Amino acid sequence: MAGDARQQWESDPMRRPESTRIPLSVRVMFIAYFLSAFAVVGQVTIVGKQVYDMTGRELDLGLLGLAEFLPVALLVPIAGTVADRIDRRWVFGGALVAEALASLMLFAYARSEPTSVVPIFWIIGFVGIARSFASPAGRALIIDLSPVAVVARVVALKSVAFQIGIITGPVAFGFLFVVDEPLPYLAGTAALMTAFGIAVLTPSSGARRLDAPGPGRVVHDALEGLRFIRRSPILFGSMGLDLFAVLFGGAVALLPAIAEDRLGVGAVGLGWLRAAVGIGAGAVALAMTVRPVQRNLGRVLFTVVTVFGLGTVVLGFSSNYALAFVALLVLSGADAVSMFIRLTLVPLAAPEEMRGRVLAVENVFIGASNELGAAESGLTAAVMGLVGAVVFGGVCTVVVVAFWWRWFPDLRDLDTFEEVIPTTRE
Repeated sequence: MAGDARQQWESDPMRRPESTRIPLSVRVMFIAYFLSAFAVVGQVTIVGKQVYDMTGRELDLGLLGLAEFLPVALLVPIAGTVADRIDRRWVFGGALVAEALASLMLFAYARSEPTSVVPIFWIIGFVGIARSFASPAGRALIIDLSPVAVVARVVALKSVAFQIGIITGPVAFGFLFVVDEPLPYLAGTAALMTAFGIAVLTPSSGARRLDAPGPGRVVHDALEGLRFIRRSPILFGSMGLDLFAVLFGGAVALLPAIAEDRLGVGAVGLGWLRAAVGIGAGAVALAMTVRPVQRNLGRVLFTVVTVFGLGTVVLGFSSNYALAFVALLVLSGADAVSMFIRLTLVPLAAPEEMRGRVLAVENVFIGASNELGAAESGLTAAVMGLVGAVVFGGVCTVVVVAFWWRWFPDLRDLDTFEEVIPTTRE
């Protein structure tokens, strides 16, 4: 953006902290987040189905999550620094293009009548590389564009857009899979490229600064973000709770096995089960756009994570499709409240100039909780069986909540978001 245009954008009243209107640029970005979720979650569902059809092993479903997590963990120093030093629109957009390329590779491989899952693991690893850059840049970008007064509403609405993608993606991709197995990956490519176009055409909130960092600076920046989180018991506690709760409660990764072995349904039934996660979370996220959680945040957080664990236990014991569907609605709705609190808390607590680094470190926690949770579920299922793995994970989640209640009193007693905003933001 030219200098005059940038100054006009930055002087816009919509950028002032007291503004309570959501800027048009943010509303347009909601579409990009929807399309990204539509493609990514829809493809994850179909990849899991394809892999399980080929091998019949729950362990392979867990290894898919591990293949996506490892790049996130390894690239966190670079991803955070890049998000803080380069225009976040182009970082987010470039990652979307890389994900679209991975979709094309999955499409080509699915058309070749594959017999080995190894290439799929490599492609999912490439997706993990792209996601490691997309997450911190994409999450920081929408906060950059939002006045402070509307951040909580923006986070809730972004979650709604994301959850709509989670709902429609698996259902649409399930039907496309029945029509032609490679077709979902082509649909994913189109959605991701459309999201790319929206991201790069969004007006910038400011020049994304500075020079290309050397190796020493990359390490320094990563450690700086980690130290910031470690100094805050509230941030560290909330991220740790999410890490361990979803690590043990990652039963969603086993849905292809649950659908076939426990419930006796195919790709369409699996698509609706995966969509139930989005329906439950989306309904709660939509409610929070009207009436967001604003008080007693710590106690609400502990309560909903407990409900998440108990819902996972019910899912594990269920052999009835309707009961499993309801269990997924409940546990995903509880998880949506937990996500809303954490996704609002972290960017508000982080100063703008290091928000990318903080969110990149948090992305490892999120990646660990989701992808490592998938790996843990697959490994546990190989040892304990499908039911034992899901129930064990739910019980462990409740135990984690009990320990965190005692170990993190600052988080437990947190009342409002304003308590974590740095004084420089006022």
